[in-house]
Amino acid sequence: MAHEEPDTGLDVAPSQPTDTPPEFNGTGSAAVGDRLRAVGEVVLCSGFPTQLGIVVLLNLVGATPIDAAGQLSLAYIITLSVIDAGLIIALVWLLLVARGEQPIAILVGDRSKVSEGLLGLALVPVALLLVTMAFSIMTKFAPWLHTVPENPFETLLTSPTAAILFGFVAVVAGGLREEIQRAFILRRFEQYLGGPVLGLVVFSTAFGLGHLVQGQDAAIVTGLLGALWGVVYIKRRSIVAPFVCHSMFNLVEVTIAYLGAS
Repeated sequence: MAHEEPDTGLDVAPSQPTDTPPEFNGTGSAAVGDRLRAVGEVVLCSGFPTQLGIVVLLNLVGATPIDAAGQLSLAYIITLSVIDAGLIIALVWLLLVARGEQPIAILVGDRSKVSEGLLGLALVPVALLLVTMAFSIMTKFAPWLHTVPENPFETLLTSPTAAILFGFVAVVAGGLREEIQRAFILRRFEQYLGGPVLGLVVFSTAFGLGHLVQGQDAAIVTGLLGALWGVVYIKRRSIVAPFVCHSMFNLVEVTIAYLGAS
């Protein structure tokens, strides 16, 4: 039977996958078991359980985040980030397949990849402007939010090789993993947990809190960026544009940080 889409206040693209499970009936209601399962999937793919498990395993083999010189270890950050990216992507794929969903249809959609990529490039200046405005407003009206004088990750950019490696992590663990993760979590909220708008608020908040190590102001800005990329996915039903925008934004930030450090 056909069902009506919930009124979320966000446009749903015509290319939205139509393999929505029968448990989701358009009113947002779902069986308790399905909701609990969805909560478990969201938590599992949030990044916190996987990173905690990886940290424990790395500690068991003697790897620590601080090197012999007392500095943050680039090798540790790369290892942790890449392994976690692989785990999250694999988990999302397996969980989608387990419910009879098509990962490519859900994540990539059927829009032109070229046009989506160009849209992602066009959104990079928007993301940079958003960041500039947000930091400017907080600097003027809430300077106490600048709790970290220097981004700890910028101290890793001590050489061109380090910048290239960090750029690779920024694309794979930042752009790719986080946009796949975001799309999956937004979908589960849409199907079972109150709708995509609620999912956007919850995950954008969690996304920002995950960057508190860079400062409270950076956490707020990161949350805003996550909301931007989430809205693009909800409207386009494809991670291509958010992935391109996110990756290019990260690369610009790495380049600026490296040039500033050198």
